[in-house]
Amino acid sequence: MLKIKDISFSIEGRPLFSGASATIPTGHKVGFVGRNGTGKTTLFKIITGEHVLEGGEISIPKGSRIGGVAQEAPASNDSLLETVLAADTERTELLAEAETATDPLRIGDIHTRLHDIDAYSAEARAAMILSGLGFDEAAQARACADFSGGWRMRVALAGVLFSQPEILLLDEPTNYLDLEGTIWLESYLAKYPHTVVVISHDRELLNRSVNAILHLEHRKLTLWSGGYDQFDRLRREKQMQAEAEKKKQEVRKAHLQTFVDRFRYTASKAKQAQSRLKMIERMSPIDVIENGVTIGFNFPSPEELAPPIVKLDDVAVGYDGKAVLSGLNLRIDQDDRIALLGANGQGKSTLSKLLAGRLKPLNGSLHASSKLRIGYFAQHQVDELYLDETPIQHLRRLRPLETPGKIRARLAAGGLGADQADTEVGRLSGGQKSRLSMLICTLDAPHILILDEPTNHLDIQSREALVQALNDYSGAIILVSHDPHLVSLTADRLWLVKDGKVSVYHEDMEAYRKLLLSERGTGGAVASGDARGRAKPQKSKPEVRKVTAPLQAEVSKCEGRIAKLEEMRTKLDERLVDPALYVASGTAMLDTLQRKRVEVMAGLEKAEELWILALERLERAREE
Repeated sequence: MLKIKDISFSIEGRPLFSGASATIPTGHKVGFVGRNGTGKTTLFKIITGEHVLEGGEISIPKGSRIGGVAQEAPASNDSLLETVLAADTERTELLAEAETATDPLRIGDIHTRLHDIDAYSAEARAAMILSGLGFDEAAQARACADFSGGWRMRVALAGVLFSQPEILLLDEPTNYLDLEGTIWLESYLAKYPHTVVVISHDRELLNRSVNAILHLEHRKLTLWSGGYDQFDRLRREKQMQAEAEKKKQEVRKAHLQTFVDRFRYTASKAKQAQSRLKMIERMSPIDVIENGVTIGFNFPSPEELAPPIVKLDDVAVGYDGKAVLSGLNLRIDQDDRIALLGANGQGKSTLSKLLAGRLKPLNGSLHASSKLRIGYFAQHQVDELYLDETPIQHLRRLRPLETPGKIRARLAAGGLGADQADTEVGRLSGGQKSRLSMLICTLDAPHILILDEPTNHLDIQSREALVQALNDYSGAIILVSHDPHLVSLTADRLWLVKDGKVSVYHEDMEAYRKLLLSERGTGGAVASGDARGRAKPQKSKPEVRKVTAPLQAEVSKCEGRIAKLEEMRTKLDERLVDPALYVASGTAMLDTLQRKRVEVMAGLEKAEELWILALERLERAREE
């Protein structure tokens, strides 16, 4: 298991971790969440040894390999398939040694190990991973140098997935994937045979691919069981409970303080008043979870236009006279919410540019209302910002007659406060740049809002705010996104861009997910045996049950013990928050209850440790 114990770390005097601890059982799939800038990527660098801890320790099982995605695959002349195969360094070294070895015993050892790591099926496994990430057979044979940096990031991801490290660390892997690649990765990670820790703001991935959430908040780490939705619900419940307990404590303090204020200087009551004063001093403060403020998006609503606002008749569009899409017969009304489906390279961005007026039809006709205003947020829209100018200067250029106060108000409504308004864009975070670009493209209250990957650099809370803003917006929406959660909550129509055509997809996102996985699949290549993917003979169900039944019973026993201790803690807390206790009882009863609570908390901590160990043994038995 991966153990993080009492770690402390600061960057430029700013503490990111202070006495943070967490234990991740072997084989767990963990989503790592927290506000942007709180230290998630930094923790990965600590685990891999790039940063040195100021205090505490991180321990991993002996011999475990840690894998993460490099910046991108090299722009070499090696094919994509060769590049991915080379990621398994042990296989590469053994194959090279097999060519030159002369000692019969060593040759035998080499081929035995190659068999153990399933080296002879490596090409099939590597091809399956590349296919899942959007590379067809022809693309897999091309040189890495032929692809852009974004595509080479996919190759780097394919390489680390193929090498199957015992601890896989992924930092926002879906940022450089399309929707189809994201859906495939969700399925692949869920079946990955070893430990996974993934930083992600993709809610769907955090619900489908992981079985625990590691939450970073206030420089502490907390491991929650279940996916993101369960984590979010339990955390909210805990917050409500803490708020209720804090209110009870404040009422109790007020009651005791009233007695102290009234009788403190009365001789006959002085001792009682002093006793109550000590009770107040001994009360431990109750921490209430404070949710950071997430500023929403504000999209001005346009006036209504007569339908259709855009109509395409037999349109072809492309570059340098060569059509990418043809035979387009489409209609857009102002109340449409349309998501574009299709793999990268099929023409989604090309269609977006056509509708945005950035590309002209090669043939056919495009009819649009003369009053039509279009807002276009491109995938690389932030690259069009002036890095040496402030957000105020950007808006002043677009609204030269507006007062500085009005401009600042616009920026504040878009999530850019006073500090960000006067900061050069080059020094803003990715999320802040995205907010500025979003504000600029919606400034004129567009009738159509075209969004190409709008969630890049946005955290989960900001993504939820974007969903709400889009659902409140009264114009048409054309959406390209790798975030299935955003698509499912925002779009009510789906267009499939494939093979040079655009067609209406009549099913829903769940049906599209199943279709995609049936086409790309995971090929059964993620084995639960050897670290390189060797599949061990499967035990029969009765055999599995015979081994796992007592381990499952032990897990259930531990869970029952935890539940009982939590019930005892709740009852003790209820008695301790009862004002009558402090009126009718003396200090003896209070001391007894407080002592019992300390004992219960110690027992609860021990029970949770035993539960983790039992769970790890069960997971290991299921894998074997």
